[in-house]
Amino acid sequence: MVEITKKYKIGRRRFGLINWVGAWTLYQKETLRFLNVWAQTLFSPLISSLLFLLVLSLAIGTERSDVLGVPFVTFLAPGLISMQVIQQSFSHSSSSFMIGKIQGNIVDLLYAPLSAAEVTIAVSLAAVTRSVMIAVISIITFMLLIEIQITNYLTLIAFTFLSSFILGNVGIIAGLWSEKFDNMATVTNFVIVPLSFLSGTFYTIDKLPSFLQTISEFNPFFYMIDGFRYSFIGKADGSITIGLIYLSILSLVTWLVTYLLYKKGYKIKS
Repeated sequence: MVEITKKYKIGRRRFGLINWVGAWTLYQKETLRFLNVWAQTLFSPLISSLLFLLVLSLAIGTERSDVLGVPFVTFLAPGLISMQVIQQSFSHSSSSFMIGKIQGNIVDLLYAPLSAAEVTIAVSLAAVTRSVMIAVISIITFMLLIEIQITNYLTLIAFTFLSSFILGNVGIIAGLWSEKFDNMATVTNFVIVPLSFLSGTFYTIDKLPSFLQTISEFNPFFYMIDGFRYSFIGKADGSITIGLIYLSILSLVTWLVTYLLYKKGYKIKS
């Protein structure tokens, strides 16, 4: 008994610096959580984007002049896909913690031999996976329906990853903070949705009043959608370089916040 106690001390990690098996298992669990209802999680965003495209193209698409040198529908489509990437990444990670807290099975995560870094990265990367799958399905579908094509794969990969990773982290923060679904709805309705609609999804920001243009220049959603759109039409409403730097810094900052909050046990430990 003494030998066993000496060999296996409570609180000592026996998996090396990183518990790769545990982190991979959590990532698989989070991925299967949305794949088990794939019709809802993967195709529902596509249908929403198609409806937006249909309504707006029928309402004003034929009457509006070219935007950034391309037809309005071509300008609009990448923005709609990017908006779904952003929203679905947030939805995945936030619901993971929110449901875990309400159902009480968050304790399974807390007692698992996983560090705060391993948990937050695994959940955020699962959110990224969901967003990437939605993006791929949406891009293929839109290519079959309208004239759009990818012109820059590197920026597409970079902005898709950064956008979904940032919103995956923000979703974890919102999930930790929220104590009920009403709180989550508050974040969605008063933060995520307004930032999405002020990001230049449906227009170029030079059409906005000057004070809203200034707000948009600090809005990370603007750079997410602008960079994603640049990958298709080869033109941007803002600076791609500034967008990459801004989003890279923001991805590190948001992850650090999620790491510190989870490590502290913010609203999940008594």
